[in-house]
Amino acid sequence: MIQDFLPISKQDMERRGWEQCDFVYVIGDAYVDHSTFGHAIISRVLEDAGYKVGIISQPNWKNPASIQALGTPRLGFLVMGGNMDSMVNHYSVTKKRRKSDAFTPGGAMGKRPDYATTVYCNLIRQRYPHTPIIIGGIEASLRRLAHYDYWSDSLKRSILLDSQADLALYAMGEKSIVEVADALNSGIDIHDITFVNGTVYRTKSLDNVYDYQLLPSYEALLDDKRKYAESFYVQYCNTDPYIGKRLVEGYERQGFVVQNPAQEPLTQSEMDHIYGLPYQRTYHPSYEALGGVAAIEEVKFSLTSNRGCFGGCSFCALTFHQGRIMQTRSHESIVNEASQMIWDENFKGYIHDVGGPTANFRAPSCEKQLTKGVCPNKQCLFPTPCKNLKVDHKDYLSLLRKLRELPKVKKVFIRSGIRFDYLVADKDETFFRELVEHHVSGQLKVAPEHVADPVLEMMGKPGNHVYKKFLDKYKRLNEKMGKNQFVVPYLMSSHPGSTLQEAITLAEYLRDLGYMPEQVQDFYPTPSTISTAMYYTGLDPRTMKSVYVPTDPHEKAMQRALIQYRNPKNYMLVKEALEKADRQDLIGFEKHCLIRPAGAHKGGGYQGKKPIAGKATGGKGDKTGGKPTGKTGGKSTGKSAGKPTGKTTPEQKPAPKKGWAKAKPSKKVSVGRKPMKKSDTAPKK
Repeated sequence: MIQDFLPISKQDMERRGWEQCDFVYVIGDAYVDHSTFGHAIISRVLEDAGYKVGIISQPNWKNPASIQALGTPRLGFLVMGGNMDSMVNHYSVTKKRRKSDAFTPGGAMGKRPDYATTVYCNLIRQRYPHTPIIIGGIEASLRRLAHYDYWSDSLKRSILLDSQADLALYAMGEKSIVEVADALNSGIDIHDITFVNGTVYRTKSLDNVYDYQLLPSYEALLDDKRKYAESFYVQYCNTDPYIGKRLVEGYERQGFVVQNPAQEPLTQSEMDHIYGLPYQRTYHPSYEALGGVAAIEEVKFSLTSNRGCFGGCSFCALTFHQGRIMQTRSHESIVNEASQMIWDENFKGYIHDVGGPTANFRAPSCEKQLTKGVCPNKQCLFPTPCKNLKVDHKDYLSLLRKLRELPKVKKVFIRSGIRFDYLVADKDETFFRELVEHHVSGQLKVAPEHVADPVLEMMGKPGNHVYKKFLDKYKRLNEKMGKNQFVVPYLMSSHPGSTLQEAITLAEYLRDLGYMPEQVQDFYPTPSTISTAMYYTGLDPRTMKSVYVPTDPHEKAMQRALIQYRNPKNYMLVKEALEKADRQDLIGFEKHCLIRPAGAHKGGGYQGKKPIAGKATGGKGDKTGGKPTGKTGGKSTGKSAGKPTGKTTPEQKPAPKKGWAKAKPSKKVSVGRKPMKKSDTAPKK
């Protein structure tokens, strides 16, 4: 095996002595050969299986010839939109175009199209009408069946139909891609590859499909949002490889889309092998002159230790993509990677992260999951921890200790997030103690998301009393060790279930803490999450009960402004929100008031202390973006390191981004999507 980047040109192929690639991999990101990039993993896995893979990165979609750079592949094209959904990559939650793209050389925008997977596939079809096309990655995975698309505000068909691809791989795909490759290599027609787990295919007839559950047709979903909520929950309950059923979705003219059960989780030895493949651990050298690829900086000195998440947050798509069963690498595999990483000339002594979707999950939540699967209609941590939940940090703690002992390592941080409810459920305080002592430098980022229990219930998050318990313990341990460290909470506005009253409750909580977040995350409805289904239908798919959904941009602006009520730019929005919610008691000169009456002083009418000074410490990006983790999508992460800003509260500045603050108040305010009545389920013609 040649220890080098994979070919990106005919000249590269010639140097390897290749006349033809087995697969040509078309990707929406820059070519970064690192194990946190989905295209790097899949291409290296195929190479390890004996296949020749070439890379076409960010082709010019306006020029069909750009797709011909490596010639006709022997077995087929692979297509992936990028480590993020291309629409999340391009647009903020306010649907404004982002200014830079961390996955493109030099951060340039406009190097990939909207709905990149679909556009690339149609581009290929123009020049290669009969060559197999296989799609994968986060964009294909989360759009594999009919889905609500926030950017067009419509219910879209399966991406298989719009892209004209032959086969879709969902989830991580290492096992399924090799099975598909072997089938093609043995001479099986792409249209006959209907037997591979972790794939989705099209068929005109169900005569040869067995043991399946029929979902409502796409046309039925268009007519009745309630049916979409029901269909979505069936999909949600069938993401498990052990108990998940084969699902079929009908289309009036196109036949059927069939989703096979998920691929089985990787064993530890399989995961070790995949992460031990010869990645170059950086971007292709051709990008150097363009300024490099910024996304590598987030992960270059980080270590992936796990996959999957049994946390089950409603707004997270991990259940649909990586699944709820934890998969982990061995200590030896992780330490070996770290031992190579520390000799990089740019290594400064800091390992930025040891984790995955949730850092402190290192084993399945209970014994039965690896044989019987996860419970389809129960969660491990919500609303309270399951009685069968194993809470144990010993393995993770042991791993961190080994990494701390490596030469040249000054500090090991945890950036991918600590699940605080799992942490406080551990009766053994050893890990919590060492976390505070060794793995925090000023600030620890956690994600309570909100403080109002009605909203937390919709989010699938624990009640606020659990977060308070965590804060108390964190403060006690810091005081005991003589440390002055803070918690940085991720907070989210406008999630389904949040009225202006809940937004005000959050503002009052922040008032009592004595600080204002510099950045706030607004709920972003991305494909295939429970929260997005709520946003579209006004129903909680788990219970089919009506949910209040703030959809009006102006109300969302008010909810966001309430979290940053001390910002003078938000004064009119905050005042309008308080009046709208009949909370004029919070306008005045008393200590508990959020703002002063209009014109009370030159500064805009704000009550209380000044905002905390200092540099913003929150991570940027949406919940579906941020640091690449190999899952081709997932949580935004942000740093756990940083200097305290001199405030003595246990919490400090949170993260995410800009959005609604500039909206102007209007006289007429629509306050969200009302809960549906039975008569409201069908859209008006």
